[in-house]
Amino acid sequence: MKRVLTIQDISCFGKCSTTVALPILSAMGVETVILPTAVLSTHTMFSGFTVKDLTDQMEPICAHWKKENIRFDAIYTGYLGSEEEIDIVSRIFRDFGGEDTLIFVDPVMADNGKLYPAFDLHYAQRNAALCGMADIIVPNITEACVMTGTEYRETYDEAYIKLLLTRLTTLGAKKSFLTGVSLSEGKTGVYGMISATGETVIYQNDRVNATYHGTGDIFSSAAVGALVQERSLYEAFQIAADYTADTIRETLRDPREPWYGVNFETTLPLLVDRMRT
Repeated sequence: MKRVLTIQDISCFGKCSTTVALPILSAMGVETVILPTAVLSTHTMFSGFTVKDLTDQMEPICAHWKKENIRFDAIYTGYLGSEEEIDIVSRIFRDFGGEDTLIFVDPVMADNGKLYPAFDLHYAQRNAALCGMADIIVPNITEACVMTGTEYRETYDEAYIKLLLTRLTTLGAKKSFLTGVSLSEGKTGVYGMISATGETVIYQNDRVNATYHGTGDIFSSAAVGALVQERSLYEAFQIAADYTADTIRETLRDPREPWYGVNFETTLPLLVDRMRT
């Protein structure tokens, strides 16, 4: 059985980060090891949430793993709350990475043209350096702009996306994928570039006109699961994009209107069936 280490926070309520990654990867037949960076009562879209920082536990946990000679087929990072955590993760990449270990970085820090309130440009630069250690990175357009010093645009064409990807490749990652790319009416998806060759990979599916917290985590988790199960780049991102869209559609049908996250649990059987084909 393949084994993935995921490094991100635990939001006890809210369907994001580790509480999304663990069930999705497990359902895909992947042993999932967690390294929590913090525990939150809810995700940050709620007011008055509590936070317990776990940065001081990350290195002792990893030291124990090294003594036990625990290895991973992939290391997948999501939201990292501080520059100190980025430094620790970079050491984890060096200690537990290798030619046979997929390093997958989702540099969660910005959206809609702005950095999240807790972060500044110096943090973004450190995250960009972490991306340089990865095999695959999956920033959204805002995050790519911040890391490459590119002007953010609400409207864009394919030439702009290729420019962003070209600039992302200079960070050092082997493969760079932009998420949330819409190049035609009613469509959205991913657009990627392989650094060594300049080859591009694109997948677009039907846009679902709704926005929910945590869908990026669902996408990344499904993509990692498919990749470690030896699906091709194109198929892995196709599986992830379609599964994310399916969960949004399912949530829109829920009369309770759960604004805080998507009903990914009810669509897990679809993902399992897809992985069997």
